[in-house]
Amino acid sequence: MDTFDHILNWTLKQGSHTFPGQDGGTCINEAAVVAAGFPYRPVRSVQDMPDCFSRPICALAMQLNDEATDEERQHLLPFVTRLACADTPEVEREREVYIASRLRHHLPFRGRLEILRGALTIGRHADLLGPEEVRTRMAVVQQSAATPTSVADHPMFAKIKSWFGSAKKAEPAN
Repeated sequence: MDTFDHILNWTLKQGSHTFPGQDGGTCINEAAVVAAGFPYRPVRSVQDMPDCFSRPICALAMQLNDEATDEERQHLLPFVTRLACADTPEVEREREVYIASRLRHHLPFRGRLEILRGALTIGRHADLLGPEEVRTRMAVVQQSAATPTSVADHPMFAKIKSWFGSAKKAEPAN
């Protein structure tokens, strides 16, 4: 799976996107929908995901995606093919408890990425997809793009959110 970030010509971006640009710019969940073989759809909440996607895992992935820097966000690419792993209600609750119990403390991006990795070990794993199959699915969507780069669903909201994110990062450490 570690090779997917190099195989995919895709850029993960903050927020939801009406349709990706030729750069493949979307959030991790939108990329995961395409990688799993579903038609592209904007993902504004985990409820927008197909039923085969784990809600607790997708919620964590969305949080990581939206709070990460542009550079950090690209470390989520290897997880794009792993989110379609919904399981029984009991397993989904176990995942939710696992994530919540570990997110109680403020952790840097890498620490939260490890929580995502750990949550993915609980219960059913996503069906393995070959790199070529994923690349083809992603390329089809990119070739349908009308613009070179993607445009956020709510550009003003994304801008305001980025201001708050910048202010949070600028706060002195206690």
